[in-house]
Amino acid sequence: MASSLGLGSRVNTILQTCFFALSGVMPRDKAIEAIKRATEKTYARKGKAIVQKNFAAIDSALANLHEVRIPAKAAGQRIRLTLVPNTAPDFVRNVTAPILEMRGDTLPVSAFPVDGTYPTGTTKYEKRNIADEVPVWESDLCIQCGQCAIVCPHSVIRAKYYDESRLAGSPALFKAAPINARGYPDSRFTLQVYVEDCTGCGVCVENCPAHSPADFAVKAINMKDRLEHLETGRESVRFFETLPWADRTRVNFANVRGVQFLEPLFEFSSACAGCGETPYLKLLSQLFGERLQIANATGCSSIYGASMPTTPWAANAAGRGPAWANSLFEDNAEFGLGYRLAIDSQTAQARALAQKLAPRIGEDLVTAILQAPQVTESDFRVQRQRVDALKSSLTGTTDPDVANLLALADFLMRRSVWIVGGDGWAYDIDSGGLDHVLSAGKDVNILVLDTEVYSNTGGQASKATPLGATAKFAAAGKTIPRKDLALMAIAYGSVYVAQIAMGANNEQALVAMREAEAYSGTSLILAYSQCIAHGTDLRHGMKQAARAVASGYWPLFRFDPTMRERGMNPFRLDSPRPRIPLAEYRYNEVRFKSLTQTHPDAAKRMLDQAQRGLEERYRVYEDLATRDGSRFELASQDISS
Repeated sequence: MASSLGLGSRVNTILQTCFFALSGVMPRDKAIEAIKRATEKTYARKGKAIVQKNFAAIDSALANLHEVRIPAKAAGQRIRLTLVPNTAPDFVRNVTAPILEMRGDTLPVSAFPVDGTYPTGTTKYEKRNIADEVPVWESDLCIQCGQCAIVCPHSVIRAKYYDESRLAGSPALFKAAPINARGYPDSRFTLQVYVEDCTGCGVCVENCPAHSPADFAVKAINMKDRLEHLETGRESVRFFETLPWADRTRVNFANVRGVQFLEPLFEFSSACAGCGETPYLKLLSQLFGERLQIANATGCSSIYGASMPTTPWAANAAGRGPAWANSLFEDNAEFGLGYRLAIDSQTAQARALAQKLAPRIGEDLVTAILQAPQVTESDFRVQRQRVDALKSSLTGTTDPDVANLLALADFLMRRSVWIVGGDGWAYDIDSGGLDHVLSAGKDVNILVLDTEVYSNTGGQASKATPLGATAKFAAAGKTIPRKDLALMAIAYGSVYVAQIAMGANNEQALVAMREAEAYSGTSLILAYSQCIAHGTDLRHGMKQAARAVASGYWPLFRFDPTMRERGMNPFRLDSPRPRIPLAEYRYNEVRFKSLTQTHPDAAKRMLDQAQRGLEERYRVYEDLATRDGSRFELASQDISS
């Protein structure tokens, strides 16, 4: 009933009505009258349409209330499934499963790892089955663009291409299509949905560009009843996992179509359905894989990143994956900088030991390791083979130098260090530490998952909260604009800076991440992250991000200091001039719309101020984008002043 009324999975009003209608706690008429008064008071700030939907839910609940007769004896044949499969590792079955069953207090201390470490990639065993509807792939309509896979917040949509011969023994309903890229005549393409891990957010469907020519409402991927596709989905997933992932050295990292074939090493997290943050983390894990080392600030990313007893950070078939650790709100930037300093020191020690032991290892091998370029996936693969050969040559001795080199050998592989957190961390609580890292010039990458509010702690305003938005501590609307962290970082002149929004231009987001990682200095990426705290339907979150860009509120750009060394303008404005009014973006969200109900005059005044402000700020960005390389030093001085 909630779904038919446009309330989605929100059934609280319906259930409350049923309770008072059945319990006799108070007369039914008075109870319904009281519920409607409370409903209007609760939802008034969200607009009349939401209030009316809840009123309709109350009336429909009474009209559809009926008795369910319970038989004297159960005669059903349903089997209660185990929370984790019997094929799961011992630790998952013996420790993780009891915790998931809310029986963790029965476990003895001896069941837990003595050093506090936990296995990674364990969310894949926690089949939650929480979605009513899941996406179903229509292979004959699919253009194989990868748009659904890149925006999926929970990594439940995955693509593989493989030789047609591998379809032998596939389930009868397993779907495959000829790959539509030239040069692969005997290859097949499969887009697989992990139905038991899907949250049913529908973001994939909204982002799909392929429609049926016969019915525009039918796309290449559509939401359908989960139970009707559960068993076939399980069989298909089991077979899909036997198919190999694409060779990373043969994947085009430059576009979304290619990146869909990279294995995600961040999967099935407990983030909100439709989360705007997690697609960026999944993309990081695909691009940089086993080289990725993340310093994570406390916040949403620590909750869905390491909630007991499972973790979404996973390893590949070789047993290697991202290294992830969480630090406090107030020191995560410094924590991540410590990663870099430690890695540089350990790498220097490993290089010195390799040179010292070169007569034993082999001069040619040591020279190749120390002089190897580490830029492309082919480079990394060959370097891994060299490092493995180095380790093999050092077995069977008690020489302390050999033992030290074996312990440090993996640091001969170039690591990708990322400092990750939300706007509460970056703009507020650790802003001093972040500024210190920006000024240090070390090779670290900073990713700010910008929801413009303290999402995890209840929706308090941060310095990233925009003018006119309501939030805790800003109930009457925030009266000052958000901090422009990007311009502050650009003013250094030596920091790679990008502002991205996956819903507006995921190709630009992909390019920015790759450029930032390749830059040998400090990089900062501000990623627009739609959030449930914004008061918008997250199914349409990517489209809302696109509106933020189209209005000029969130311009997309990249500032690359290396361009200046080539005599070119380092600032590139990647989004066009504003083409919709700011109000068209803002009033899709309760955080802005509610102010029109509670303080209409203030709402209009703040909207006008915000519109003028974004126009002025966009002129600044346009000015930066039109300067030539020789004039950009002056631009940095202008920004500072």
